[in-house]
Amino acid sequence: MRATSRAEGERRPGAGRSLRAKLAVLAGFIVAAVIALTTTVGFWLSDTTHEGMLDTELRSKTLGIARQLEGADADTVRAELEAFRRANPMTSIAVSSADDNTFIGDPVPVAGPYTRTPAGDAVSARSVSGERIVVRRTPNGLVVAAAQSEDPYGRVSGSRAAALLVVIGVGSLLAWISGALISAVGLTPVRRLHRELDTANESTGPRELPVEGDDEFAAVTASINTLINSLEDSKQRQAQLVADAGHELKTPLTSMRTNIELLMMLYNSGREDQISKEDRADLERDVLAQMEEMSILIGDLVNLARDESHETEPEDFRLDEVLEEALDRVRRRRPDVTFLFHADPWMIRGDRFAMGRAPINLIDNAAKWSPQGGTVRVSLKAAKRNAVLIVDDSGPGIPPEERAKVFERFYRAPESRAMPGSGLGLAIVKQVMDRHGATIVAEESDDGGARFRVVFPGRPPSEDAPVDDAEQQEMSSRVIPKKSYG
Repeated sequence: MRATSRAEGERRPGAGRSLRAKLAVLAGFIVAAVIALTTTVGFWLSDTTHEGMLDTELRSKTLGIARQLEGADADTVRAELEAFRRANPMTSIAVSSADDNTFIGDPVPVAGPYTRTPAGDAVSARSVSGERIVVRRTPNGLVVAAAQSEDPYGRVSGSRAAALLVVIGVGSLLAWISGALISAVGLTPVRRLHRELDTANESTGPRELPVEGDDEFAAVTASINTLINSLEDSKQRQAQLVADAGHELKTPLTSMRTNIELLMMLYNSGREDQISKEDRADLERDVLAQMEEMSILIGDLVNLARDESHETEPEDFRLDEVLEEALDRVRRRRPDVTFLFHADPWMIRGDRFAMGRAPINLIDNAAKWSPQGGTVRVSLKAAKRNAVLIVDDSGPGIPPEERAKVFERFYRAPESRAMPGSGLGLAIVKQVMDRHGATIVAEESDDGGARFRVVFPGRPPSEDAPVDDAEQQEMSSRVIPKKSYG
C-alpha cells in the first residue's frame, strides 16, 4: 500500500505546484486590486481637490465682479470686464444686468442647478467640455458667469497618464513578487507536513508527526497525530480481536471435527456397532454442545464488532423498562432461580438496542453462576444526578485479584472453563457501559457471591406523565418466585 501511494504521488508531481500557483495568482490579484483601488481613490481625490480649488477661485472672482458691477451701466460693465481680462487672461467672464437679459463679455454657458449662499446669492458650479464654470446670481438679478479650463496646458492629463503607467508597471511587479512570496511562505508548513507524512508512511510502525509552534498548522498536525493514534488503536484492536477469535474458535472446531470424523469413520466403514449407544449419544451431545458454544461465540463476536463500528442516533429511553425486559428474557432460561427485582424510574440517552443487550449479559452471568434454588437480586436506585444498578448472584463470587480481569475479552477464570460461554459477555457489557458514560465494577455481594455495580448518568423522568403510586409500586418493586416459571 505504501508503494502504491508513493507511485500515485509521483504520478501527480504538479499537485503541489498547482496549489502554489493558485496561491500566487490569488495573492497577486489581491495586491493588484489593492493598488488599482488605491490609485483610483488617489486620482479621485486629486480631481476633487483640483476642482475644489478652481471653484473657490471662480467663486471669489464672480463675487468680486458682482460687488463691483452692482447697479453699473453697460459702459462701466464693459470697462470692468476688459480690465478683468487683462488681469486674468485664462478666465472667461460674462455679465448680465438685472434690467437686461443680454450677456456682455465672453460666451459662457449659463445653467443650474443653483445653491443658495448665506449672502443670498444663487451659485452654480459645473464642468462643461473641459472647463469649470461658476455662475453667480445676486438677489438684485445681476448674473456673473466665469469659466476656466481645468487643464489649460495639458499638464494634468500628461502627468496622470505617466503616473498611471508607472503605477501599472510597479504594481504588476509588486503583485507578482508578493504573490510568489506569499505562496512560498504560506506553503512552507504544508511542504514540511507533506515530508513528515511521507517519512511516517515509509516507516515500519506508527509514527507521530512533530508539532512545531502553536498556529493553525500545528493544530492540523496535532489532529493528524490524533487520527494516527486512533487508526493504530483500531488496527491493534481488530488484530487482537481476530487473533483471540481464531484462538477461541480453534478449540471447539478441533473437538467437533474430531468427533464428527470419528462418527463418519464408524458409519462409513460399517463398524457403527462397535460403539455403544451411550458412547454414540455422548459424542452427539458433545457435537451439539460444541456447535452451541461456537454459535454463542460467533454471536458475541458479531455484537462486539457491531458495538465498535456501528454508530446509532442516540435517543432517550427508560432504563428501568430496559432492565425489566432483560430480566424477562433471562428468567425463561433459568426457571430454577429466584429473581428479586426493584427499579426506580430513570431516563438515559443513548443506544437502546445496545443497552438492552448489556443487562441481559449481566443478569445472565449472575443466573449462570447461581446454583439451583439460588437468588439473583437486581436493583436500580435513582438519585438526583445518577442511578446505581446492582446485580447480585448466589454463586462462589469472584476473587479480588480477578475482578478487573473479568471485563477483558475472552478472559475466563480457571473454575469457569467447564461452563458454557465465550468469555465475551462481560467485555460487551463493559464496552456498552463505556459508550454510555457509565462505570461498572465487580465486587462481593452480601452473601459471598459476585456483585456488579453500575453507575449510570441520566435524570429522573420528571417531565414524563405522572404515574399512580400503586402502579409505580407494582412496576418498580416485584419478587419473582420460582413457581412462576414452571
